Amino acid sequence: MGLTLAEKIIKNHLVTGEMVKGTDIGIRIDQTLTQDATGTMAYLEFEAMGIDRVRTERSVAYIDHNTLQTGFENADDHRFIQTVCKKHGIWFSRPGNGICHQVHLERFGIPGKTLIGSDSHTPTGGGIGMLAIGAGGLDVAVAMGGGEYYITMPKIVNVELQGELQENVSAKDIILEVLRIMSVKGGVGKIIEYTGEGIKTLSVPQRATITNMGAELGATTSIFPSDENTLEFLKAQDRADAYTELKADDDAVYDEHIVINLSELAPLAACPHSPDAVKSVEELAGMKVDQVCIGSCTNSSYADLMKVAHILKGKTVADGVSLAIAPGSKQVLNMLAQNGALSDLIDAGARILESACGPCIGMGQSPNSKGVSLRTFNRNFLGRSGTKDAEIYLVSPEVAAVSALTGVMTDPRAYADGYKVDMPEHFLINDNMVIEPASVDEMDKVEVLRGPNIKEFPKTSAMAQDISASCSLKVEDNITTDHIMPAGAKILPLRSNIPAISEHCFTVCDTEFPTRAKALGSSIIVGGSNYGQGSSREHAALAPLYLGVKAVLVKSFARIHRANLINAGILPLEFADENDYNNIDLGDNLYIENIRDQIAAGNGITIINKTKNVEINTKCALTERQKDIILAGGLLNYTMMNK
Repeated sequence: MGLTLAEKIIKNHLVTGEMVKGTDIGIRIDQTLTQDATGTMAYLEFEAMGIDRVRTERSVAYIDHNTLQTGFENADDHRFIQTVCKKHGIWFSRPGNGICHQVHLERFGIPGKTLIGSDSHTPTGGGIGMLAIGAGGLDVAVAMGGGEYYITMPKIVNVELQGELQENVSAKDIILEVLRIMSVKGGVGKIIEYTGEGIKTLSVPQRATITNMGAELGATTSIFPSDENTLEFLKAQDRADAYTELKADDDAVYDEHIVINLSELAPLAACPHSPDAVKSVEELAGMKVDQVCIGSCTNSSYADLMKVAHILKGKTVADGVSLAIAPGSKQVLNMLAQNGALSDLIDAGARILESACGPCIGMGQSPNSKGVSLRTFNRNFLGRSGTKDAEIYLVSPEVAAVSALTGVMTDPRAYADGYKVDMPEHFLINDNMVIEPASVDEMDKVEVLRGPNIKEFPKTSAMAQDISASCSLKVEDNITTDHIMPAGAKILPLRSNIPAISEHCFTVCDTEFPTRAKALGSSIIVGGSNYGQGSSREHAALAPLYLGVKAVLVKSFARIHRANLINAGILPLEFADENDYNNIDLGDNLYIENIRDQIAAGNGITIINKTKNVEINTKCALTERQKDIILAGGLLNYTMMNK
């Protein structure tokens, strides 16, 4: 029986465990990446481990999220990250060099290598055949120190692509179709592996768009084979030596099989407020549009923006529409500037933003109140744009550009010609915005610079034997990390200051939560299904930890957030009977007795609701390693104990 591509890479990197679906495995990590919204905490954690130099093949820190500097906080974080990178062997991508996933694809990604990043869209690297996984910052810190990364051995889903896309139907429409089929929780515990004749028609940037948004499925990662198209891309980046041909065995066995005929796809849009609320653009045609934003790590490649420039050339953005465009990297922006396409964008009325995440993470360009914004981004969660009552639609660059001109949602097939962007024979190569780390001989001379907003990792302690706590919050299904720990220009600068950022925890759902949780001192959060979907931000676990949350009891978890709760020493519990969700209300007094013994026994955890005099049985599926982490009070404590 043959192996899938993902299984081959896992087998080559397996350190601990066996490749049995549903069991815990530890894999060796070749590369890591961080971005500045998560990086400061990751490097504080790395420092706390007392390891002098990273032990990966390549670790890169990117500055791309917190680039609005309305106070000292972001600049201080950038300075801290740059100096800690210089000292400990990490490459540093300066502000303005571009979005981490776009730049890593261009300059550092290698087929067949493993990559974890403290950003949920790290699976972008699957576009060139990497096993690239989003993780919490503490997991990344451990990997930088040479530790393996633990996941549950996933199921493998084969998405077979047939045919070829019509003109002005794009890779974005492929992943929106996958989301329509599988939903935002359909990929949990799975790797999405793309096969079929249709993949030969897709360039690396197109593949990267698909693997990038695979994060919205809740999947562990997504991956394409490394083939002639991969080689063409790497050659154009002067990196042909990084190429390795990689594919699944002909007799590979998959757990699920989905077939998509590219020839039959039409332009699609994800409607508010979920990436899987997908309708055809044709259904939505004629809807008034107030704003269009083009960019993000999903759709800011050279090919994407050249297509947009062609559509906009010689035309003017419609009255009443604000069009903002953020190229994904300095490389892309420079090439657009040199070939004249940038002039076409500016002439049409586009507002050119820096090469950064920008509006996607809520850093500027918030829509008008009740505004309709079309975005080529990957998420449209409630309030993520910075305007809570805005209606955010996720679309392709083609739909975005054409709609910016017409002022209404427009199907580009009837409006734009079939302009095809060919892969450049040679991209513009200039890595002058990437700073190499100091040598081993020079590293001790480097001073790490810290600003006053940078606080230490929250202190944790071993799990108590008993917990008596109130229910401090009760929420429903599909709670995202944007609900738990909001993004945006006001809050993101506090990412290196857990006490300060905790004041905003869950305020999207309940403005009183931080005050209530602190007053209680010890509490439990209750939620519905797919709790914690979205970002890898470990702050969604660290802020509740700081506020005294001891356990989270839900119907089901998203993968990364559950791992982050365990890393923080917060007990992740699931209802054995989902109907028991109705047996807990806000303020109920909950009691868990002999927790350490119950965890060790592995038979679940019993909670007594003393307010209602009800016993609630929960599942607590922890591996032996995860039990030890929880009992130690989190991954940092566990790592220090086992150095």
